[in-house]
Amino acid sequence: MKGLLKLNQMLADLTRSNHHTQSLTLFVLAHSSFTPDHYTLSAALTAAANARHTTFGAQLHAHAVRTGLWAHSHVANSLLSLYAKTHDLASVERAFTEIRCPDAYSWTTLLSACAKLAPVTHALQLFDQIPKRHVAVWNAVITGCADKGHEGLAFNLFRDMQNMGVKADKYTFATVLSLCSLELLDYGRHVHSVVIKSGFLGWTSVVNSLITMYFKCGCVVDACEVFEEAEEGGTCDYVTYNAIIDGFASEERSEDAFLLFRDMQKGCFGPTEVTFVSVMSSCSCLRAGCQAQAQAIKMGLIGCVAVSNAMLTMYSGFGEVYEVRDIFERMGERDVVSWNIMVSTLLQENLEEEAILSYLKMRREGIEPDEYTYGSLLVATDSLQVVEMIHSLLCKSGLGKIEVLNVLVSAYCRHRKMNCAFQIFSAVPYKNLISWNSIISGFLMNGRPLQGLEQFSALLRAQIKPNAYSLSLVLSICSVMSAMSHGKQIHCYILRHAFSSEVSLGNALVTMYAKCGSLDGALRVFDAMVERDTISWNAIISAYAQHGRGKEAVSCFEAMQTTPGIRPDQATFTSVLSACSHAGLVDDGACIFYTMVKVYGILPSVDHFSCLVDLLGRNGYLDEAETVIKDGYLGAHSNMCWSMFSACAAHGNLKLGRAVARLLLERENDNPSVYVLLSNICAAAGQWEEAANVRDMISDFGTTKQPGCSWIRT
Repeated sequence: MKGLLKLNQMLADLTRSNHHTQSLTLFVLAHSSFTPDHYTLSAALTAAANARHTTFGAQLHAHAVRTGLWAHSHVANSLLSLYAKTHDLASVERAFTEIRCPDAYSWTTLLSACAKLAPVTHALQLFDQIPKRHVAVWNAVITGCADKGHEGLAFNLFRDMQNMGVKADKYTFATVLSLCSLELLDYGRHVHSVVIKSGFLGWTSVVNSLITMYFKCGCVVDACEVFEEAEEGGTCDYVTYNAIIDGFASEERSEDAFLLFRDMQKGCFGPTEVTFVSVMSSCSCLRAGCQAQAQAIKMGLIGCVAVSNAMLTMYSGFGEVYEVRDIFERMGERDVVSWNIMVSTLLQENLEEEAILSYLKMRREGIEPDEYTYGSLLVATDSLQVVEMIHSLLCKSGLGKIEVLNVLVSAYCRHRKMNCAFQIFSAVPYKNLISWNSIISGFLMNGRPLQGLEQFSALLRAQIKPNAYSLSLVLSICSVMSAMSHGKQIHCYILRHAFSSEVSLGNALVTMYAKCGSLDGALRVFDAMVERDTISWNAIISAYAQHGRGKEAVSCFEAMQTTPGIRPDQATFTSVLSACSHAGLVDDGACIFYTMVKVYGILPSVDHFSCLVDLLGRNGYLDEAETVIKDGYLGAHSNMCWSMFSACAAHGNLKLGRAVARLLLERENDNPSVYVLLSNICAAAGQWEEAANVRDMISDFGTTKQPGCSWIRT
């Protein structure tokens, strides 16, 4: 008898200390010497359940039935727990029906299993059948609804629980607080007040949930207050530190996260795997990350896959490909996250071929890619063949998550395969906003704006609310089509739905009105903008340039320079130099070019030199324009040559025109426009025979000049 009591105690101790395999081994060894009683069997079943050892559990079940020990409630409940943890709902329900008098634990285990493994409606029906619904039963159904994504049901059940006078416990509060997002922040604060009134603020799990909730809602100050109160009250544990460190990491406040990491080490709480994952994944300083890595190695956590993955993430963020490779190769065990980090690191360093090889090696080692693997490859690849390969793999594997399909649509759009992109988009059953934005963007960048506009209309009919990016896309479409009436409708939508504070939309509206021929409309939008960025100023300067208002463009540029927090960029100088060129403001243009180089330290691009050549050429300074081309470090670029060629045509310089035409024909493979313009230059100089010969060359080379067209939609 004493031996059996000692055996039961040893089994219970091993199970409590999570040594489940050792517990089962001890049971097997002792079984030949002792006849197990109901306590022995219950302890062994608990160990089998925690170890997810289905076969061993089934053997214990058979022994319980054979010996009649299953009639004891704690043996029956252990059997329920075994099948629940091994996700065998049918066996849970069958074992439950065999219990003569189910107790609270029996009902709770059955309900919890139904909530996790069956539709929520089934769990709710069972919930209504339970005779005595104590707090554990409520917790089981609330947690089940939460895990299945039915947050609304979970909140309603929590309210019903309170209305029926059932007192919530720490598990209830922890679950409900974990569901509170930014939209439900007020309700989260209400639950916080209930926690204080109920006296559960002293429970660490509740404190941890409060910290996590406030960080999730972006309320850093509130999270810190909860942490400080917990620290003063002595209710902190290592999970609390992990929660606040992870919170700071999610807010990209890596210095604060690292300071708390140090405080945690100074206190009585040693950092865990989760701590190192949070700290290293968010490091903004490589030196601090290396210190955390050294500490993890010292504590023997280097073998933990999650910690190694965090190291990979850290070094990848700093572009240290060699370190990433080294850690990856030395990892004894790798999961799909490890491979994903390796693939994405290679892709961000433009090592696409190596990334594909890593992907293939991953498949050979039996690791199944997930949506992140395919998403990374699709976003970065320049190869249509790779996109098509991934598409076929997705079809075979049945990995049809909307996130991957959205990226696949974007990839086909990027490779100008709009029919494939639209086919995939149309087949997506539940489209989200990203799906719509992807296809609208694809039609826009592939020169099919009308279809993009049609898809935006379909988005509205689907009762999906567009975001700022959606609206900026459709405004770009209106700009391309010069469809001002549609643009005005979008402008009204922006005002009605409180999007007017979005700077990006203000910028898009300025561009749209300018390109549709309404400079006054562009100015009204610009003047009404409460906040402006560099792009806003660029847009209005460009609007002036497009409408031939060079002096106003220069004045606007000068005002931009004196605006605090605004710095001109390359696009600014392209716009203002273009404005000077069209308005003949040679002195202003030359001064602005000098300012760009000497004051702002911007290295001139082809566009800047082209504007300068155009500025000089238009105004008759052909020799100076030729000098800019010859002496420039970019050489005779096609864009600059075209500016020069146009100037030759405007000023009838046949000699220089012939030389520039020769350069253009070498670069652009007999572009018919070159022949047409050269013919015009010859005709203007009275060289009619040469003009006719040049015209004949167009038909000789089998090329045709495309007729130009323009329109403004009102």
